[in-house]
Amino acid sequence: MRYEFIIYWSKADGSFIVEVPELAGCMADGATYEEAVANAKEAVQEWLKFTINTGLTTRSNHGFEGCYRGEG
Repeated sequence: MRYEFIIYWSKADGSFIVEVPELAGCMADGATYEEAVANAKEAVQEWLKFTINTGLTTRSNHGFEGCYRGEG
């Protein structure tokens, strides 16, 4: 399955941010564009694993604080 990534530079954080709008709260960052995308791919996998293990659907965010992967 493929998911849309919204990628932008955050001057405040000094890093690239990747948001995955289809997966509530799933996002990542990285010092480089490539690192941010790699971190986002891993975050998607972790997000999906979490929803399967807890019985949530991929469209639900009930009881889910979010998914974050990156530096710091």
